[in-house]
Amino acid sequence: MLEYIIIMDDIYVLTDSQIQSRIGGKIKTTRLKQNITQASLAHSAGISRSSLQKMEMGEIGSFDTFLRVLRTLGLLDQLASLCEEPQLSPSEYYEIQNSLKRQQRKRASGVINNNEQQSTW
Repeated sequence: MLEYIIIMDDIYVLTDSQIQSRIGGKIKTTRLKQNITQASLAHSAGISRSSLQKMEMGEIGSFDTFLRVLRTLGLLDQLASLCEEPQLSPSEYYEIQNSLKRQQRKRASGVINNNEQQSTW
């Protein structure tokens, strides 16, 4: 029987439960490397110990809980690419600036010319 090693570059071939299991394993490994107990991490993250145990087994219950644990372990930067604003190319920036200039409203100059003769009505 052949054993397959799936490279993380090909994450799309993994099922959702496999991805959750790997994430849970990464959380557990990081916690142990930092010499933190489950009780201590759960307390610091503001979650129950049973929630952390489930997460480490790949049962990520809520995204909020997941973010709290990542923040506490210092792994939140792993999600940084999801939070980045897209960078505009110079041509896209130029187009946006030009469209804004075209959309600007023309305003009155605010100057009243008193030199004009008034009507005789």
